[in-house]
Amino acid sequence: MARSLPDLQAVVSEIAAEMKARPDRGKVADYIPDLARADASAFGMAVITGDGEVALGGDAETPFSIQSISKVFTLTLALGMAGDRLWNRVGREPSGSAFNSIVQLESERGIPRNPFINAGAIAVTDLILSGHQPREALGEILRFMQFLADDGSIKIDKAVAASEKRTGFRNVALANYMKSFGIIENPVENTLGVYFHHCAIAMSCRQLAMAGRFLAHSGINPATGHRVIQAQRARRINAVMLTCGHYDGSGEFAYRVGLPGKSGVGGGILAVIPGTASIAVWSPGLDDSGNSHLGRIALEALTRRLGASIFGD
Repeated sequence: MARSLPDLQAVVSEIAAEMKARPDRGKVADYIPDLARADASAFGMAVITGDGEVALGGDAETPFSIQSISKVFTLTLALGMAGDRLWNRVGREPSGSAFNSIVQLESERGIPRNPFINAGAIAVTDLILSGHQPREALGEILRFMQFLADDGSIKIDKAVAASEKRTGFRNVALANYMKSFGIIENPVENTLGVYFHHCAIAMSCRQLAMAGRFLAHSGINPATGHRVIQAQRARRINAVMLTCGHYDGSGEFAYRVGLPGKSGVGGGILAVIPGTASIAVWSPGLDDSGNSHLGRIALEALTRRLGASIFGD
């Protein structure tokens, strides 16, 4: 049963003000040139409960590049298409390595450790692409995001996608290495084209929290009662988010925040309080693992003040 979160707007507003004032903001990603233009002073937070309460703080309505957060939604789509056969192509274990590392692929015969590192997400994208033209597959992903957020204005930032394509040499290496083991079935350039574009989807904290509602409510959109996925599948996606959602910082995030979550190098984090609320935060400055520095601190403050960690108060 969902529990209430008293004074939610007050808590969110307080945390947003505290984060805006902090001098330690992390380092904005610069290996994708268009991401380097992000305003390091920005901070936004949105919390949306199952009964429809929306609490916003800071720059919660400002769109940003969701980057690897899109991998939660492509995983959901791919599981709907292939079911558990997906796990023949990608694992479910934490990597303990950087998100774009190629080291484990060599020792594990081209099978990515989990669907949230770059190699795993490329393999998931390849599955979605199978039987489609790239434009069709990308359109399906974008429409799914718009449907979940109930917002047809969500778009792909084409400048960011082009910037990723120009500089994505490690992703090209990962995809070609997996291709050599038969993990990638489609032409590498087609799979990577779809991958770069879905990572470049731009959303605000409010839109992202709206899109994540089904994961907080056993696969159901609580606003409409529509079942997006089965409850067991939602639970398992949440489990992978908890253990793998922050690359080699996943253990630290679970230790400090205690919620399933997924980060992106655009500075966003989507998190879930099961049975209660979906949360999105955004602060472009990253820590050494590529996760939002202030985003994690803000979520730790939120779970502490609300007593919302899945491990107890």
